[in-house]
Amino acid sequence: MRAFQVLVSVTRERKISLVARDLEQARLAVRDLLAAGETIKRVDQLGEARSGRAGEALRHLLGCDYLDLDGLAASFREQVRGLDAGELNVAAGSSTILYLLPGIVEAFRERHPDVRLSLHNVTGASGLDLLRSDGVDLAVGSMLDVPADLSYSPVYRFEPMLIMPLDHPLAGKRDLRLEDLSPYGLILPPKRLTTYRLVDLVFQQNRVPYTVALEVGGWEVIKQYVAMGLGISIVTAICLTEADRQRLATRSLARWFPSRSYGIVMRKGKFLSPQARAFVELIQPELLAPRAHDEGGHSER
Repeated sequence: MRAFQVLVSVTRERKISLVARDLEQARLAVRDLLAAGETIKRVDQLGEARSGRAGEALRHLLGCDYLDLDGLAASFREQVRGLDAGELNVAAGSSTILYLLPGIVEAFRERHPDVRLSLHNVTGASGLDLLRSDGVDLAVGSMLDVPADLSYSPVYRFEPMLIMPLDHPLAGKRDLRLEDLSPYGLILPPKRLTTYRLVDLVFQQNRVPYTVALEVGGWEVIKQYVAMGLGISIVTAICLTEADRQRLATRSLARWFPSRSYGIVMRKGKFLSPQARAFVELIQPELLAPRAHDEGGHSER
């Protein structure tokens, strides 16, 4: 137990030099206790183990009052499983995570089961901040204005759609005009989001009045309220499923509204880890392929 008292002291205080003498005496005991799981191969590497996610897992296990010595190695191994295979952090908005990424994540997990994959549910500026600070490896989503320090590669495009209850007057109207939407209240996402600003811009440009009946976040909530007859909405086709078409009428608004692209956002000049490259290749295989002018060869000059 003396060995673990020393190890706990070092892990908590982060001052190896203050307990160096005790640590030297405890090395063999600590190594023997943890060798079964090969969780710490060398106690003199504790300085490295104290940082990063492995250190967090170790501190969590050592922070309790009672230690199950027999199960410590297995517990530590379980908490850091996949660290050797690396980790991947991806930023994405709710719509992307819910409608676009499931198949991609499933394929990635099948091919790389030991990689720790974390999806950060963020939108707008928050996602860009994470990208710039290396809080995430890359982002997947929709961008209208691309900052100079980032690169955006659109991969998918989705039409703008008008959704309404099945028995709504506009559902069967033959020649739909933008003016036809004016009498009906719109259910839209909050003003801070791109969809609201885009809807407002299109109506303003066409000098067509409109009313907002309800502001609510999340396409699933919006679809539910539309199905209940509380209003109509303008959404991106990415969020529409076959089940939705059983309860909602849909009409394309591509005549007035631009399609929304979804793709990969990366910080220019950032080195992508093998895990990040593998994820990108599942979305757009040719994106990271060497370009012709990047390959070696004779110059024409």
